[in-house]
Amino acid sequence: MKIYRIANRRHAKNITGAGASFYPGRWNNIGTPVLYTGESIEIALLEILVHIPALLVPELDVLILEIPENSIKEIKINDLPSNWNQFPAPTILSEVGQQWVENNQSLAMKVPSSIIESAFIFVLNCDHKRYSEVKIIDHHKFSFDSRLRKS
Repeated sequence: MKIYRIANRRHAKNITGAGASFYPGRWNNIGTPVLYTGESIEIALLEILVHIPALLVPELDVLILEIPENSIKEIKINDLPSNWNQFPAPTILSEVGQQWVENNQSLAMKVPSSIIESAFIFVLNCDHKRYSEVKIIDHHKFSFDSRLRKS
């Protein structure tokens, strides 16, 4: 299965989850190496844009990754608390993610995007025994349209 990641060019090829382990995320605690990806390049872009200051346009790259389809746990919207898509994220979500990582339940966790509920992101457990099966199948420069970042 193909999934997408857009990242700062300096760190794009680093898929160890080290970056996420330094910062708490919606689905992870500090110290937990996970990789956030999207089901499409569009949702991957939106997921990174919400974290970039308005006037900053970093050099970004696109990674297309391939993961095995038989190691994905899906969390449906109906299984989440009503405030799941709020910012900042409710701590229950990082607790769910932490438990998922610690129990080694699957390589990937498919969850709804907090930006567009009908779209999905995939959180990859970088410590999972099958993480070596994650392959970078394409890596290229992302051409950023400056109209996306009007002040």
